Amino acid sequence: MPSFDIVSKTDLAEVDNALNGMKREIDTRFDFKGSKCSVERKEETITILADDDLKLKQMHELLKGYFVRRKLDPGALEFKDPEKASGNTVRQQVIVKQGIDSTLAKRIVKEIKDRKMKVQAAIQGDELRISGKKRDDLQDAIALVKDMKIEQPLQYVNFRD
Repeated sequence: MPSFDIVSKTDLAEVDNALNGMKREIDTRFDFKGSKCSVERKEETITILADDDLKLKQMHELLKGYFVRRKLDPGALEFKDPEKASGNTVRQQVIVKQGIDSTLAKRIVKEIKDRKMKVQAAIQGDELRISGKKRDDLQDAIALVKDMKIEQPLQYVNFRD
């Protein structure tokens, strides 16, 4: 029985490469000279430290730009609310989304069942397994999920006949 998995994974090594490029640009840019702006990553959390809201907004643009350069989807970033840090600086947490959370998985399964497609969808931890009798049915399921306009980047892997 043909099947495939829907996953959402972001390569953390490429995230590190994007952050290193961003640090180099912050060190060399004229508008960041003498500022205490920094960016660092611990597991799936990126911490941005900026002097003020304007520099924080510029660092957002840099982060998204370097993500695109490294062929990562900026939709994998979840920006938390900025908070005041010591010495009039602004700190913000940015989460790199890994895996499909249960609410999104349930939404995808419900949409597939509502369309009465000839496939079965099973939630397996932080990924979804779609199986059906025909390869065409599976391709229709992929097209349906792509048309759902989900912000989080999804990959369709492990296709088996």
